[in-house]
Amino acid sequence: MAQTPDLLCIGSVLWDVIGRSASHMRFGADVPGRITRLPGGVALNIAMTFARFGERPALLSAVGRDREGDELLEACAQLGCETALVYRSDDLPTDRYMAVEGANGLIAAIADAHSLERAGARILAPLRDGTLGSSIAPFAGTVALDGNLTAALLDEISRDPALACADLRIAPASPGKAERLLPFLRTTRGVLYVNLEEAGLLCQAEFGSAPEAAARLVERGAARAIVTNGAECACDATADGVIAERPPEVLVTRVTGAGDTFMAAHIVAEMHGAGRAEALGLALSAAATYVSGDIPS
Repeated sequence: MAQTPDLLCIGSVLWDVIGRSASHMRFGADVPGRITRLPGGVALNIAMTFARFGERPALLSAVGRDREGDELLEACAQLGCETALVYRSDDLPTDRYMAVEGANGLIAAIADAHSLERAGARILAPLRDGTLGSSIAPFAGTVALDGNLTAALLDEISRDPALACADLRIAPASPGKAERLLPFLRTTRGVLYVNLEEAGLLCQAEFGSAPEAAARLVERGAARAIVTNGAECACDATADGVIAERPPEVLVTRVTGAGDTFMAAHIVAEMHGAGRAEALGLALSAAATYVSGDIPS
């Protein structure tokens, strides 16, 4: 790499296999639609949005030395993402994600990120061997981190001296992995990007609104919590208070990747000097544009 990147995206880089139908779907439905294979994964979705905003993010992940892996990294490079530091495994296949979406939203999804989990801390080598940083010269840029890493590795990252100076931005990847973010509450590190369900799982409570959930996350140790709730009010909470805003009303044509787009747009807005309220509004607008299908996936 010619220079140290300002933006790192750490986590899942895989193929998204998405089936979409214009029909409302119920359990066991068999309907016509379209099936696509696209570069995806939380870390890559965030990186691709960074690239659309003119940034050049670098990826830290695990990708197999198979044909699917070669095709995936070639696609990542074409999308404006730096892949030189991705860990390539000879014995682990490239990960995949499969989802089915109907007119009534996400029906079901399965994330096969086992290769990323098995690669473990090997994906972080550039942050520890001096390539990007080390324990005595920590990486000082922005890091977008996703919860597809193991709970043990996320706990390690929350205390890692090589990331002590980084601006950590963290997303759980899915409600099923929300509790993996608990170390960042215990260490009061980073900015958490969660939806209402994920906030409830982290707090072991049920919430009726994003502001309520975000305030509780801060009480439980979060340095900062950004909570979304679909078409309802979203908010940004710190110890200094809660900012809330309702997203624009749009016709929803897709949902996979919307949260990642929101997170990336919010980070870029703040990198370019936006205040908390402005950044939240810009991120909600970017996510609305994405789910309406007005920008490419």
